[in-house]
This record gives sequence, structure tokens and C-alpha cells, in this order.
Amino acid sequence: MKPRFPFCLLAVFLCIPPHPLRAQLPGASANAALDVPAWAMPGSATHKQVPPPAGFHRPSVVFETPIGIFDGQADIGGPLLPGGASYDAGAKQYTLNSASYNIWYNRDEFRFLWKKMSGDVSLAADISLPNMNGYNDRKAVLIVRQDLEDDSKEAMTALHGAGLIHLAQRPEKNANIKESQRIKAEIGHPGDKPIRIGLEKRADAFALFVSLKGEPMHQVGSAMNLHFDGSFYVGIGFCSHVPDKSDTAVLSNIILENSAGEVR
Repeated sequence: MKPRFPFCLLAVFLCIPPHPLRAQLPGASANAALDVPAWAMPGSATHKQVPPPAGFHRPSVVFETPIGIFDGQADIGGPLLPGGASYDAGAKQYTLNSASYNIWYNRDEFRFLWKKMSGDVSLAADISLPNMNGYNDRKAVLIVRQDLEDDSKEAMTALHGAGLIHLAQRPEKNANIKESQRIKAEIGHPGDKPIRIGLEKRADAFALFVSLKGEPMHQVGSAMNLHFDGSFYVGIGFCSHVPDKSDTAVLSNIILENSAGEVR
């Protein structure tokens, strides 16, 4: 009887693919292959970021899986690279990763952890941006949105990478965002006490609260008015401001109450 061993080896070799298969991010073969339009690239000494072309929208990708105190999460505006988030219950902190265009103009792209609510709201969080070399206009936000589409009506406060904190709103669907209040903070280094910001909804009035160096939370300027119909989405988010490069924000010690007057 002839030995069968050589035949088995031949069968194995024929079944091995010529190149190893690699897992890829959904919707993107590799960062270098991403087709980022010029208008979406971040501003620089040689380039100005501009609003999206009229009528440009992408569908959001929504995950209705609870994470911490939130009902679900979403990649608002369908960023070219999927975002992600994790929750450390022991440290009471959420780590958000996102490669996304902006939260501005008439549409947004960002990773959003949300809870569906109605009525009054108090929301506050410590915010750290671990990457000291991230883009200056990246944003960690506390936000209330009417829906999960990229052009939703919304009220938000944001901490930018360069230290700007503002209160702003998109007064109606597909409208440009308008800023109501702003204050400049000094971004600390990893290990420093994080900046804490808060957003309060009292009926139709939205107010910005801050604690820059550990002092008690205090309101900045006057409230702005924006009406929401029925239920809405409340939560935290992050945008790297660079569509083909992911960055990270850490939000911790979150207060989320279904009443006003609880920002602390």
C-alpha cells in the first residue's frame, strides 16, 4: 500500500490562501483608502473647513445596547470610521473614541451615548482629553437632541481641545448652530484635575455651568431658550474634528437627573 501522507500535505497546501485575511473596520478598507472630501478636512494654515454642500447628509448608525446609565449609543452622521465607547463602572468613567468631521454648521458627526428623556434635565461631567497632540477644535459635549439624525435640533455645551467652552444650539432641523455663551479654560495635563461642565434644561431654558479648577459649579452668563417637542435624547459625545483620525475623550463622575437644579 502506498503511503497517503504526501497527498494529505498537498491538500493542506492547496487549501491555504495566498495571503492572510485581516479583519477590517465596517465601511472602510483602511484609513488611506477613505474618501474624505476637501470641505470636511480640518482647518489649517493652508486650508479652511467649510460647511457641507447643500443637501449633504449621512444616516446615523444606532446601537440600542445600554452602556452605563445610557440607553444606547450612535455614530451620528455616519462617520467614515466607526467610533466606539466603553464604561468602567469602578472608575465611573466613559471612554469615547471617534473620528468625525464636526459638531457645527447644519449637520454633525460624533459618537453619542444617549438616554431618551422628557421634561427638565441636569447633566454634568468631568472631562479629560488624554491626547495632548489632538486637534485644537475637537469637542467633548453634553447635549440634548430632538432626534438621532445628523441635522437634529439640539442644545449643547462643549469643551474644545484648545480650552474653549461654549453653550450653543441648532434652533431647528438643518439650521446652522448658533453660539450663546463662551468661556476660555486652560487645558491641563494628564493627571491634572479635569474640567467639569454642566448643562441644565429648565422648561425651555438651557444654562451652562462650569468648574475650571475644582471650585463649586457656577453658571456662565444667561440661559438660552430652545423648545423641544415631547421626548428627546440626552447624553455625552465626542468628535475628533478629523474625519480620518480617531481621538479619545474621557468623561467621568456623570450626573444625569430628570429635574433642574441638580448640576453639581
